[in-house]
Amino acid sequence: MSAQRPVIVENVRILDPSRGLDAAGTLIAIDGVIAASGPDALNHGRPDDAEIVDGRGLLLIPGLVDARVFIGEPGGEHRETIRSVGRAAAAGGVTSILTMPDTDPVIDDVALAQFVMRTARETAAINVFPSAALTKGLAGREMTEIGILAEAGVPAFTDGRRTLANSGLIRRIMTYIRDFDALFMHETQDADLTGAGVMNEGLLASWLGLPGIPCEAEVIPLERDLRLAALTRCRYHAAKLSTALSLAAMRRAKVEGVHATAGVSINHLSLNENDIGEYRTFFRLSPPLRSEDDRQAMIDGLADGTIDIIVSSHDPQDADGKRRPFADAEAGAIGLETLLPAALRLHHSDRVPLARIVEAMTTAPAKLLKLDRGTLQVGRPADFALVDLDAPFLFDKSRIRSRSKNTAFENARFQGEVVRTVVAGRTVFGGDPTEGERR
Repeated sequence: MSAQRPVIVENVRILDPSRGLDAAGTLIAIDGVIAASGPDALNHGRPDDAEIVDGRGLLLIPGLVDARVFIGEPGGEHRETIRSVGRAAAAGGVTSILTMPDTDPVIDDVALAQFVMRTARETAAINVFPSAALTKGLAGREMTEIGILAEAGVPAFTDGRRTLANSGLIRRIMTYIRDFDALFMHETQDADLTGAGVMNEGLLASWLGLPGIPCEAEVIPLERDLRLAALTRCRYHAAKLSTALSLAAMRRAKVEGVHATAGVSINHLSLNENDIGEYRTFFRLSPPLRSEDDRQAMIDGLADGTIDIIVSSHDPQDADGKRRPFADAEAGAIGLETLLPAALRLHHSDRVPLARIVEAMTTAPAKLLKLDRGTLQVGRPADFALVDLDAPFLFDKSRIRSRSKNTAFENARFQGEVVRTVVAGRTVFGGDPTEGERR
């Protein structure tokens, strides 16, 4: 393999929330590592034989870190492989992902976690970090070998789509996880309150004749978890909030000093229950799309920091799973390619500052997972994305690189397009073949 050429991105606006930097400047990457970035980067000298990228009119940000990505491999490769999820992520400016353990077999031991890591190194264009299950087989009964998995490099533990019901077991797992300073990540959906529900409980569900899911199904297990997190002093992360009630509970916990963080999916920042329309199954999600008031609350929570991170909740489902009556359709939507442009709607509408949006998808999730990513600091891996903030585009099916096509943003109009994605100094998406002339 030939030696990797240095990369210089000039005349670009650099936004790096990890340093509070938003200024015109230059980024220099040498041997896959950031050598300099900022207004004075060229003071450090210009490396010979570098690839020169003109960033005029573009925004340079750290590569996105997506902390909730479901994949098919192993066991469901027809929905998504590690290779295909890497392509989709790169197209969306995402350079690092945390994969969920909901595979077949479940990622619940070291050998399977190492399989994901090894396959990613061999096939994926991006960085792939596997989470592991909290309980063996996601059965909610027996704790996995958390210590061994943590020592093997697993940064977070979760039962994926499932919610643990046994408070005693949750307490034991939290206590054990605390000793390894790992992350307890939980999606809170009370199975008994959810029942056969498929959308938000309310007037619209009644009109559509569909069983509803009350907001209490989310907030009751969340409040239990927050109490147990306070008791055990573990690092607790609520994977996906969707209701104003949940936001209020998280806000109280943070005021009380609980070591708790929260995520929100881009779907719940962008869409509401009315988008279901005529039983459109691509909007069959878990948790369900909520009311417009809840969506506005999520945006406010992101802006004020109660919600720490934005995730795609990328969840590929094949056509057979979606071409069913709404109540029978599989829940989930792909989202890696639309994560950034959908989030930029909040910037263009002046609802959330651009720096906060970028922080919630780069620096904050990297810090949460204790990864050396999500930053443009010197010495860190040269993972970054170049974005044209003003470029309009239509997200139609021809743009989808995921193996599955179940997007909640089909034919959506966006403003803000990723034009190049770089991982460890190598371009993995975009780029102009005429660029990189030797100087």
